Amino acid sequence: MPKRFKIKVGRIEIEAELNDSKTARLIWDALPIENSFNTWGDEIYFSIPVQAELEDAKEVVQPGDLGYWPPGGAFCIFYGRTPASRGDEIRPASPVNVVGKVAGDPTVFRELARSETRIRLEKA
Repeated sequence: MPKRFKIKVGRIEIEAELNDSKTARLIWDALPIENSFNTWGDEIYFSIPVQAELEDAKEVVQPGDLGYWPPGGAFCIFYGRTPASRGDEIRPASPVNVVGKVAGDPTVFRELARSETRIRLEKA
């Protein structure tokens, strides 16, 4: 069963849900998580206190997908093209475990990434 949580950036709260993968369960157990974040094209990423291996990893993701990037121990929010994208696809730096999805329009992160520096994930 999907687990609902909130992504908080500045004054904005965005609903999201984690799927039932092993990696998503590890992330759920680590919540709440707060950290500064970086961007890479239209992707937000930041380190989280979770260690997981590749699990049904994807080389191309969809807008609003939430991923875990094992090489960097990072949580990723995809809302558009990255420097590695070809055409209109959304391509992470290397394969990610898709662990969930943002509810609603993920492009809201584009504006937030320009004006904010911290992010918080917490159970809904």
